[in-house]
Amino acid sequence: MDPKVDRTALHSGIVHLGIGAFMRAHLAVATEAAIEASGDARWGISGVSLRSPDTRDALVPQGCRYTLAIRDADEQGRPRQRLQQIGCVREVLVAPEDPRAVLERIAHEDTRIVSLTVTEKGYCHDPATGKLRLDHPDIAHDLQHADAPKSAIGFIVRGLALRRMRGMSAITLMSLDNLPSNGQTLQAAVLAFARETDAELAAWIEANCTFPCSMVDRIVPRTTDEDRASIEQALGHHDAWPVVAEPFFDWAVEDRFAAGRPDWTKGGARFVDDAAPWERLKLRMVNGAHSTIAYLGAVAGWRTVDEAIAQPAMRQFIEALMREEIEPTLPALPGLDLAAYRAQLLQRFANPALAHRLQQIAMDGSQKLPQRLLGTVRDRLAAGAPITRLALGIAGWLHYLRGVDERGEAYAIDDPLAQALSQTLRAADGSGDDEHRAHILSSFTAVFGDLAGDPRLARALAPHLRSLRESGVTTTAHALAR
Repeated sequence: MDPKVDRTALHSGIVHLGIGAFMRAHLAVATEAAIEASGDARWGISGVSLRSPDTRDALVPQGCRYTLAIRDADEQGRPRQRLQQIGCVREVLVAPEDPRAVLERIAHEDTRIVSLTVTEKGYCHDPATGKLRLDHPDIAHDLQHADAPKSAIGFIVRGLALRRMRGMSAITLMSLDNLPSNGQTLQAAVLAFARETDAELAAWIEANCTFPCSMVDRIVPRTTDEDRASIEQALGHHDAWPVVAEPFFDWAVEDRFAAGRPDWTKGGARFVDDAAPWERLKLRMVNGAHSTIAYLGAVAGWRTVDEAIAQPAMRQFIEALMREEIEPTLPALPGLDLAAYRAQLLQRFANPALAHRLQQIAMDGSQKLPQRLLGTVRDRLAAGAPITRLALGIAGWLHYLRGVDERGEAYAIDDPLAQALSQTLRAADGSGDDEHRAHILSSFTAVFGDLAGDPRLARALAPHLRSLRESGVTTTAHALAR
């Protein structure tokens, strides 16, 4: 149960921005395995909370150690778990309290990698185009306040500026977020910010730093008080912030590191020349299906992914969506059996031990849909292929934005564009005709980009919006389940 890593010998080779549950159930686990296998103490992790002190306040009193609970079900469907103690996190910094400490950690001689899990909205970019929004409040602030950034991009660029000014070596910047070409997206944002402040710094970053792309895959639900209580009972002592995850673990990362890296293969990672095919597989199959389940399931009044996928019409629809409309857009991957992958994915969604809340997955839809569903829609339209089931996933999101489920229960819309989306919904509701409503909704350029106003998309959405409103989720999904 105890970590095998000697924490007293660790140095912070990795600075991680966004030390949430996913990072602690993925990157930290792989790093722990790499350190245990090699004894290389250079790869401890300094975690950074960009907003709240909650993680620091929970972990620091227990020496930054925490418990990973890996949960699934046995052959009889009974939930089970395996506990592992993780000890490779050395410290947790809280950026708003001491931004200078974060900058100094990025600029420290021990630091070789800065990694990120800040969610899609943390890149302060336009989700439709991927370009950094210079008018984003955090970016605008960071351009004016070099010593006290707020955004991940601001911290990275200002930290790199310190490294360059002090004659230090370049490092690797590694995104672990669900973005297409996430390394390139990060690089574009960093360079765009740097060019606004110092053209020579931007040139130095572009010439020396590396931005490997990666695909990360593990389902990590939000830790609940019930999780804490059950883990405490199993441990025999209190853990203020354990994390919960499924047994499945996958990570494909391009082997382009400016200053070395741990051997994460010891924890299940794969180093690849090009992560793009793996990114597409995960974003479209796992995330695209996950979001579709979340929006339709939340509208139906279901609470968790396993509850939603247990509904026959939903399971059959999701399988048909993957098989008929997503899989044809995927590149061939050596050794990958798509039918087996699909079957395994449905089993992962059905895991009753995770209780992964649909509302957690549903948040920030405006930031997620472009890469999870709309990229697939573009490829299908370009091929002259139908988008009937994909359109139901999008219609599910648009219907979800109404904020009331089929049982009459209201829920909050957690989305950075919630106000603008609400205004668009009101305009559409006043238009009467379903196809005209669909046209107004799908013309929201910040999400739909070059698909905005496309009559093919509006025509595909209209019957689903009507059916969800008049007949409900189960009937609508059942009609597309084959």
